[in-house]
Amino acid sequence: MLPSEKRSLVRFLVIYLFSTLLLFGLASWIFYSFSKHQLLDKQKEMLKYEAEVLKSKLRILHQSNEQILVYPVNNQIKSAIYDLDKRYIFGTYDARHPFGLEESNHLYYRAKMEPYYLGAAYIVTSKKIDYTPIITLQKNVFLFMLLAGLFFATLAYLLGHLFVAPMRESLEKMNHFIQDTTHELNTPISTILTNIEMIETFGKYEENNCELKRIEIASKTLSRIYDDLTYLNLNHQYHRTMVNVNISELIAERLVYFTAMIEAKKINVLQSITQDIVLRIDKNDALRLIDNLLSNAIKYNKPQGLLEVSLTKEGMTVHDTGIGIKTQELKQILHRFKRANKSEGGFGIGLHIVSQVCESYGFDLDIQSVENRGTEVYIRWSK
Repeated sequence: MLPSEKRSLVRFLVIYLFSTLLLFGLASWIFYSFSKHQLLDKQKEMLKYEAEVLKSKLRILHQSNEQILVYPVNNQIKSAIYDLDKRYIFGTYDARHPFGLEESNHLYYRAKMEPYYLGAAYIVTSKKIDYTPIITLQKNVFLFMLLAGLFFATLAYLLGHLFVAPMRESLEKMNHFIQDTTHELNTPISTILTNIEMIETFGKYEENNCELKRIEIASKTLSRIYDDLTYLNLNHQYHRTMVNVNISELIAERLVYFTAMIEAKKINVLQSITQDIVLRIDKNDALRLIDNLLSNAIKYNKPQGLLEVSLTKEGMTVHDTGIGIKTQELKQILHRFKRANKSEGGFGIGLHIVSQVCESYGFDLDIQSVENRGTEVYIRWSK
């Protein structure tokens, strides 16, 4: 799966699961709160019943000649009677227990007696909350959420793949198109470059032949695009041959290769190259790295601008005085097909290839840019 497909799939999964689980979580919370309230109300009914029993006992005692109140005793429920001033008369509470005092883990029921029987104006009953059914409810809700989460995660994954299927199909078609196009371009590009070299070597060639230089620039541009597109399509199965490459000599060679493009824009080139810097790297990767950096620095530079190339044993720097990159686009500039400036053409794959090569070898890549002032790319390979 391509990175773009993965990003789309992850975004879809996050949005779908977050919204679905949020909805089900809210529904589960409402259900839990309602069910818990019902369980507590059911326990309160016991307190109300006990208060009614005690009230009937007081009524019977008041209407009879008996002098002794047989106070009902329930091991699970505490009760007490209070006078009109809410002073404790009798009960299973401590005699110092004030009217209105509540404990957080208890349920209470208070009833006012009218008329008053034997001076008792209030009846209070209470019991410790039985958390067993509430804990069972919590477990059931949690289990439901877990099963729902697994179900919707599986469903989201399947829907996600259906969601990215059209994208995958489009990308595959585009990749096949690029492969076919690059294959067809290879032969004419090679033929043009070979004939230009033969004309320069054996034919009648004028030093200031502008037409031939334009053909050479266009042909080399096509050749570089062909190499880049081929690399993008074959990168996942590209076999790298690790050799010792003299980067100092390679940069000098590539600057000569880009001479026609540099002269066409009248760019001044400053070189600060330490000699005999050797890296163990696939030579084609080194070429792609250097060519894309130089090509971008030339393409996006201003006429009569400055191109600085610096090479040390720690790394290399390519600096230009071109159009630069907007700050908000710097974070995405390494993405495939991302172009900071659409007026200059190109496919937006140069810096993406640079980042891919750096990632393959563990190089550090740093890009600093100021719009309309220029861009500096630094690659550090020695830590």
